[in-house]
Amino acid sequence: MQINHNIAALNTQNQLAQNNKATQGNLEKLSSGLRINKAGDDAAGLAISEKMRGQIRGLEMAEKNAQDAISMTQTAEGALNESHAILQRMNELAVQSANDSNTQQERDALQNEIDQLTEELSRISEETQFNGKNLINGDLSGEGELTFHIGANEGQNISVGIDDMSAEALGVSGLTELESAQEDIEIDGESFTEETVYKNGDDIVAVEVDDGGNTAVYNINDVTAQSNGDTPETFTIKAKEGAEALEAKEDGTYEVGINISTQETADSAIETIQTAIDNVSAQRSEIGAVQNRLDHTINNLSTSAENLTAAESRIRDVDMASEMMEFTKNNILSQAAQSMLAQAQQRPQGVLQLLQ
Repeated sequence: MQINHNIAALNTQNQLAQNNKATQGNLEKLSSGLRINKAGDDAAGLAISEKMRGQIRGLEMAEKNAQDAISMTQTAEGALNESHAILQRMNELAVQSANDSNTQQERDALQNEIDQLTEELSRISEETQFNGKNLINGDLSGEGELTFHIGANEGQNISVGIDDMSAEALGVSGLTELESAQEDIEIDGESFTEETVYKNGDDIVAVEVDDGGNTAVYNINDVTAQSNGDTPETFTIKAKEGAEALEAKEDGTYEVGINISTQETADSAIETIQTAIDNVSAQRSEIGAVQNRLDHTINNLSTSAENLTAAESRIRDVDMASEMMEFTKNNILSQAAQSMLAQAQQRPQGVLQLLQ
């Protein structure tokens, strides 16, 4: 028998330390609910789990982005819904004014309402905003299209554009608050009054024709003008029916306002208003299609995030039942090791009996 080194006690103490360490690890996993609490628990699993976590959080944010996009399009669609209502009312007024049972005073009253509705249509287009961005005044058309990031990775975007839905763009608003200068001109032997109008930096040429009070439509092609030595410019000008004014821009088709002050102009204005209604309907249809697409996008993002979360959980989360069994086993082993360590420490005392 030896007393300098109690090998049995040393072995028992080593086993006790291992059991205590295992028990501590079990407690850490059970208390956190995670199988991987540090890289040492599973280095490869930790790397995969962190990559999945980044993907999941990206998908969740992309879902929020899509929801914001829906909110923006809903705001625009709500404004266009009101624009539709205004145009429908304008159509009613035009149909009413086209009936010769109305007096001129009544037609003037109807025209006043048309003018007010036109101003409201313009106000809606200028003041409809989402987070400070104008939605239906043309800012979001062409190169101004909005880009929404709807994925967790680079380049997963969709673009949304909304055309100009102002009264001017829809062709139901004429020219107002203009500065002009007049002079006489002659075309093919006929005398007219030329009015050069300036608005927003554009040169606008209006020709007033005495046609017995009837509205006339003129197509003026390849018109050349030169002033103060400037380079001549060519314009193509087209006036719509129901017009009281037209705006001339280089190489384009020009929109005019609504005049229902006579039976003829009111009758012609109906077609112009119907065209505007069709344009708003087409834009609302596009917005509705985008909203439906975004709804499906959100559903897909939610499903993808759910599946990735389940996969990440299988890698990183602890199986509570299995871990509890391990904890119970290690706890019993620790208690047994403590008891055996006490027994091992008692063995050297037997040497004293030999010395007596």
